[in-house]
Amino acid sequence: MRRVSRIALASAATAALAVSATACGGTSSDAAKTDDGKSKGVAIAYDIGGAGDQSFNDAATAGMDRASKELKVGKKAVEPTDGESDADKVQRLTELAKQGYNPVIGVGYAYAPAIKEVAAKNPDVTFGIVDDATIKAKNVADLVFNEEQSSYLAGVAAAKATKTKTVGFIGGVDNPLIRKFEAGFVQGVQDTDKSVKVKRQFLTEKAEDGGFSSPDKGKEAASGQIEGDADVVYHAAGLSGQGVIEAAAAKKVWAIGVDSDQYKQKALDKYKKYILTSATKDVAGAVYNLVKSVKDDNAEGGVVRADLKSGGVGLADSNPEFTKMKDLQAALKKAEQGITSGKIKVKTAL
Repeated sequence: MRRVSRIALASAATAALAVSATACGGTSSDAAKTDDGKSKGVAIAYDIGGAGDQSFNDAATAGMDRASKELKVGKKAVEPTDGESDADKVQRLTELAKQGYNPVIGVGYAYAPAIKEVAAKNPDVTFGIVDDATIKAKNVADLVFNEEQSSYLAGVAAAKATKTKTVGFIGGVDNPLIRKFEAGFVQGVQDTDKSVKVKRQFLTEKAEDGGFSSPDKGKEAASGQIEGDADVVYHAAGLSGQGVIEAAAAKKVWAIGVDSDQYKQKALDKYKKYILTSATKDVAGAVYNLVKSVKDDNAEGGVVRADLKSGGVGLADSNPEFTKMKDLQAALKKAEQGITSGKIKVKTAL
């Protein structure tokens, strides 16, 4: 049974992206020429963690790379800088638009204020933003996902895989987006086995404090939960999740990855034996589809939502040990049917 979304087909670690320092952050670009001789293509502005986060920044890169290759368009990726302001983001996005890139995509909800401002001043450019649905503009596509649904499935898997009747959740930053992951996971665990305890922790209150970019914080938090008997730990923590997975592998317990199929990521290869599954969302597909819509001259603004029914979120099944767990697979099948039919309503907050 294959549950993984298309993201797993396109995603690959991209830590090898070349970077050069600029006032707006490092960049990696491939200014391909279109038939009319103009330098155009897709540009993405990374969120905290940047390229090589083994999470949704890398997934966005996979979508950009696919679009560049298949659609024959240019590409450019820009890294964030530490402690940057909204004004820095505005400058970055403005420069990308002026350089002729279209669409220009901000990876992460932190880009919302900047994209709202820059899009209003550049009505002929299509902008995209991942994980935010607050911008109402004809030239802005809000690329959002029902993360709570894939997290519910992760909770079902955790409840079936645990032997200690204790599992853990680690969120990178305490905000409404990550609370969706938490809510879905906890509901999935409790609906499957009410006797299973769920330990929960958020690494930081604010993103700028390193919640999504500090593997050491993730490792420390996971180690604490594991010492408290958790034998399955699910993270929604970006690059910090690498530390969660490392801690789980060190203690020989299960980790559940997020956003991309982390079992397949080269940077995590030495830990993959202990990556039970990953709750995925098809950021790569969303980025590719937006680029294609611009190239086909039919781009539209508004919310573009991906859910379990559409294949936009899912649960990866790359680990052979995962597919061997028959009771777990049966429970997942039942849960999937319940969610897609509407029988199971997954919460977005506890």
